[in-house]
Parts: sequence; C-alpha cells; structure tokens
Amino acid sequence: MEKINTQRFRQKLKSYRRTPLSLFLFLLVTVSAVITVFVLFLLIAYILIKGIPHLTPELFSWTYNSENVSMLPSIINTILMTLLSLLIATPLGIFSAIYLVEYAKRGNKVVNVIRVTAETLSGIPSIVYGLFGMLFFVVTLHWNRSLLSGAATLAIMILPLIMRTTEEALKSVPDTYREGSFGLGAGRLRTVFRIVLPSATPGILAGVILAIGRIVGETAALIFTAGTVPNLPESVFDSTRTLALHMYILSQEALYFDQAYATAVVLLVVVIGINSLSNFIAKKIAKGS
Repeated sequence: MEKINTQRFRQKLKSYRRTPLSLFLFLLVTVSAVITVFVLFLLIAYILIKGIPHLTPELFSWTYNSENVSMLPSIINTILMTLLSLLIATPLGIFSAIYLVEYAKRGNKVVNVIRVTAETLSGIPSIVYGLFGMLFFVVTLHWNRSLLSGAATLAIMILPLIMRTTEEALKSVPDTYREGSFGLGAGRLRTVFRIVLPSATPGILAGVILAIGRIVGETAALIFTAGTVPNLPESVFDSTRTLALHMYILSQEALYFDQAYATAVVLLVVVIGINSLSNFIAKKIAKGS
C-alpha cells in the first residue's frame, strides 16, 4: 500500500509540473475548502461560547413571561410550523415535478416557463413573501396572523425548492428503469410510483432537508403572517412565535442579549437534529429501495 501511495503521489507531482495551472487550481480549491470549514467552526464555536453559559432551566419553562422569557413554546411552535408547511408544500412540489418530468412533453414551452418561474421565485426575498402572505392570507382570507397563515406563506416559499430538487432527482433516474418497467407490462402510473419515485427518494429528501432549514431559520415572512405571540396556539388560527423569531425579538431588547445567545444555541441544536434525523431517514429509505 505504501508503494502504491508513493507512486500515485509521484505521478501527481509529475502531472502538476507539466501543467502548473492544475497545481494552482488544486491549491485554490483546497484553500477555499479550508477557509469554509474554518469559518463554519468559528461561527459554531462563537455561538456555543456565548450561549451555553446562559442556558438556564427558566428558559425551558412551559409558559412564557417577561421574567423567564421561556423558549419552550417557541420550540414547539417551530416544530408545528415546520410540519404544517411541509404538509402543504411537499405533496404539491413532488406531484408538480412528476408531471413536468414524466407526463409533460419534452420541449414544451409551458414547461420551460414553469421552470423559469420556479427558479425566479427561489430568488425572491422573504420579506416579499411576508407582505404577500399578509395581504392574501391575513387580510383577504381573514386568517389573521396565525400559525396557518405563516405555514401557508412558508409553503409558497419552499415550494419552488422542493419542486426543482425533485425534478432533478427524477431526471437522474436512468431511462432503462422506465423501459424495463414498460417492457414488463407496467403502466406509466405504476412505473412512476413503484420504480422511479423510490429511486429518486434520496434526492427528494435532500430538497426537503434544505426546505426545513429555510423554515426553521425564517423570521421576516413570519413577522407579518404568524405574529409574535410567545405562547402555544390552541388552534391553527392563533398567533405564534417560532424559535428564530423569538431570538430576533430578544436581540432587539437590550435586557435579553444573553437569552438571545442561549436561544441561538438551542436553534443550532434543533437544526442539526432535524437535519441528522432527515439524513438518517433518507439512508434507511435508500437501503430499503
């Protein structure tokens, strides 16, 4: 093994001597990766150092008041908001992508317009979604600032992301899978849901994970649609406050900077936990398929 590794290293040195540009690009990529990882760990370390000393049992009280500024209701609200948003956006995004890839004719101009529109919607600032959600869900539909208004607004935000990632995941499935299924007598619907969709599940879940990260970290859109009430909702039409919004509001008040850092620690743990759970489920589904 040592001889093989030495030979490979010598071959790389010879290739870099012949093409100095390749060595420059290799160093550039390596330095960029090191800087990215360093900044990430620096950010995580800063949050942990500033926040962990201020984690107290009072921050996890069941009810919120101006003395304990509990984040437990906001944690539960974040989970509820995430589940409700995904419940609305995930089926719509997946079924839309299935139509675009499996049923729509290739080269269709309408399909191209839909794809361009989805990519454009992905780049719109969240504050614009918040204003739209306030005007449509809160004012027009009279849902008020509530859990449902916030979830519907976030569902519109993440819908293009889920649709595009699902579309790319479906395209990555080889056409031989479809041809083999058709050759065995299966129809298009059975082929899509029994062959294509299970094969594309890891890519679809990757898009869902990205959508979860955007939901958990969103603040601007929820200020106008979900409100800022720091209590548990009794129904979907009650106002709520997510964990990211809770941290933002605390940081705006000079008395609660320490609690805001502690909330950032919990938010970081929640995001890592949700992503880890989603990756675990994706691996299990990939092995099962």
